[in-house]
Amino acid sequence: MFAPVYLDWNATTPLDPAVRAAMLPWLDSRFGNASSRHEYGRQARAAIDEARARVAAAVGAHATEVIFTSCGSEANNLFIKGAAALMKPGLIAISAIEHPCVREPAKQLRRDGWMLREIAVDAAGRIDGGDWKAVLDAKPSLVSVMLANNETGVLQNVAALAHDARTAEAWFHSDAVQALGKIPVDFRALGVHAMTLSAHKIGGPLGAGALVIDKRIELAPLIAGGGQERGLRSGTENVAAIVGFGVACERATARLEDEARRLAGLRDRLEAGLVASGMRIFSAAAPRLPNTTFFTADGFDGETLVAKLDRAGFACASGSACSSANPEPSHTLLAMGIERDAARGAVRVSLGRDTSMADVEGFLAAFERLTNELNKLTAMAVQS
Repeated sequence: MFAPVYLDWNATTPLDPAVRAAMLPWLDSRFGNASSRHEYGRQARAAIDEARARVAAAVGAHATEVIFTSCGSEANNLFIKGAAALMKPGLIAISAIEHPCVREPAKQLRRDGWMLREIAVDAAGRIDGGDWKAVLDAKPSLVSVMLANNETGVLQNVAALAHDARTAEAWFHSDAVQALGKIPVDFRALGVHAMTLSAHKIGGPLGAGALVIDKRIELAPLIAGGGQERGLRSGTENVAAIVGFGVACERATARLEDEARRLAGLRDRLEAGLVASGMRIFSAAAPRLPNTTFFTADGFDGETLVAKLDRAGFACASGSACSSANPEPSHTLLAMGIERDAARGAVRVSLGRDTSMADVEGFLAAFERLTNELNKLTAMAVQS
């Protein structure tokens, strides 16, 4: 069976073999409900407790600050809607480049009388300092700024932003889904009130996420029921996925430094080849994740290039996987002031633990062949 070279690690990652091995018993002989009082239930509860400690250790938090959810989207919704439900309607501010699972719940708050303000970014995709000051002057109640952008890989100075927000008496949340396992993530050092994580971006299973939250923050739950997860996320726990999440966190953080260095070398070679072919790398001068390249092929359609690259044996993306059904150009690039034609030509390549230099060289060769072919077809169409 044909299997393209996988270069879309920001969308999801294959299950780490060690994670799979840890999960298997909880899909077979260890099937207890963690709320049960008998031995099967006690084993499940102990496994969840151990996983919670592993996730907390990966981000410098206390185990009691980790609330398991079904995914990063649920964790983002839990904080935004759960915090807003216990406040008087006020101003919520989010960066203009947030993932849809932050943008959409923030928009929904307007039905309850909240005002929404998007914080502008500069041409590199970093929070604009002048607009940030204006936002603080407007006295927001809630702020959400992602730690690492899923498309450009750009890193925000969340520690400084969170400090400013605390000074302004606003609750500050950060979506750290793309950052975990790629750069050091320290809940305490960042100074945020809450932070979102996801398992499937780090070699863990789909269907497991977490909201790491300061114990002094109160939220209204989205799901009412049996009172699991400190009453913030009722529902029988997915023990296998939670166990896998814990092991994935432990493994990703253990190899983080060496892997980040290796991936940065591959990314630099990839970008050197793309620039030599006339491509423009977005946010090249900004601090970024070591594995992410977002570039534009002027005169080409990004979706067309991605489809042709897939047929040539390379799986990449034209932007966020969660926005792939949207025909509009990347809202991240538009917020950065990138012209619409250039944004339509955008292609994202994201690298991971199985990516080799041979994969990068193969991609560059295939990309050059494809763009040469498309240029020839364009020239023939113009001549005719």
